[in-house]
Amino acid sequence: MAEPHGELNAELDRLYAARFHDEERESKAQLWRIICDAFFSEYVPQNGCVVDLGAGYCDFINNVQAKRRIAVDLNPDTTRFAARDVEVYRLPLERLSEVIEPGTVDLAFASNVFEHLRGPDALLHVLGNVRTVLRPGGRIMIMQPNVRLVGGAFWDFFDHTLPLSERGMTEALEVAGFRVVECRARFLPYTTKSRLPQWGFLVRLYLRLRIAQLLLGKQMLVLAERLG
Repeated sequence: MAEPHGELNAELDRLYAARFHDEERESKAQLWRIICDAFFSEYVPQNGCVVDLGAGYCDFINNVQAKRRIAVDLNPDTTRFAARDVEVYRLPLERLSEVIEPGTVDLAFASNVFEHLRGPDALLHVLGNVRTVLRPGGRIMIMQPNVRLVGGAFWDFFDHTLPLSERGMTEALEVAGFRVVECRARFLPYTTKSRLPQWGFLVRLYLRLRIAQLLLGKQMLVLAERLG
């Protein structure tokens, strides 16, 4: 996660422990295992370096294969949940380039992260850091709530501060020196507590059927490539 407001920094573990109880967390982890296997793995370079921005409970980074895997988050629980061979850095995303060598990352992944930033300036700062650590042609993949679709429900989580649609995200990426190569306004439902089917075969079917995503999707998926 990027650096949150005030005392929220010290309360991240309590916040997410309250938001996701043990049973919900395990259900969410199982869902991510399926999504990574059925969808995200196609975007991950197995011989490359992958960074999970705002990794949280490491549901993404633990379930993809890469030569080097890195998790970055302020949440102290990230270290506990990370797989043994995952490097963990506990610091704000604004300081990403302090711990990762420039031009060494093939893919940066951010799921439900940028809506927690303090504003457009913070987003551009983070994207600038991501661009620095990406190799030329490296990519960033972003999944997060599409405010154009979720509407007022965006504010159901008190730590949401930066509402963006897929159009706003595309604009920010272009300003930061990226070229968008894939953009889905509708991908997954808003939360894992929503109507996304939880059975493995139904999740895989959902990921193959764009019509299902067009009906139920409230989160955007944007893939962009570093220019220069």
